[in-house]
Amino acid sequence: MSIGMILLIVLSLLILFGILQRVLDRMALSDRQALVCVAAIFIGGWLPELPFGLISLNLGGAVVPLIVCIYLFLNAGTAKEKIRAAAASALTAASIFVITLLFPSDPLAMPMIDPMLLYGVAGGVIAWLLGRSRRSAFIAGVLGVLLADLLTGVRLWMRGVNQVIHLGGAGALDAVIIAGITGVLMCELFGEIMERFRTGRAQQHEGRAAKGGSRA
Repeated sequence: MSIGMILLIVLSLLILFGILQRVLDRMALSDRQALVCVAAIFIGGWLPELPFGLISLNLGGAVVPLIVCIYLFLNAGTAKEKIRAAAASALTAASIFVITLLFPSDPLAMPMIDPMLLYGVAGGVIAWLLGRSRRSAFIAGVLGVLLADLLTGVRLWMRGVNQVIHLGGAGALDAVIIAGITGVLMCELFGEIMERFRTGRAQQHEGRAAKGGSRA
């Protein structure tokens, strides 16, 4: 079983135990919706791909994540967040595409690390840096990987190589899952750190103000 599928199982358990309740609330997803999405991605990853000429779509790795991204985009809080999500997706895709040019795509040529794992983690981190919110980071992480694969295919087509692009298929499914989860978790982790930092600063100011008032 691939690392992406293992992550989906772990994610399901975290949702069932209510550990991700806060994250899901901020993404405008209920527990049931999240579980349905995870199950659809897991099952869809094993189903036959949908061929469209030189593009082949994996249900679990492309179609379902894309539907989730559209839902999150439509439920974004403000127009500014939607613009940021779209811009972050484009920049994440461009960044991953550049990374694919620097590293070989053949896992045998990179014995120390699976290239799809590298692309997924890099995509998630970049999506977090650019997206800022959990919704935007997830959208940018998922779309970044899919668009980067599409750019790679277009590059091959321009060179005369009529190769079928398997969007979300094989190892790319792992990259999509890892990128989306990494982007959200980074936002949650650093968002929590910043929130505690701001709370601590506010308490310090209140303490100083109270001391000043008592002296007066």
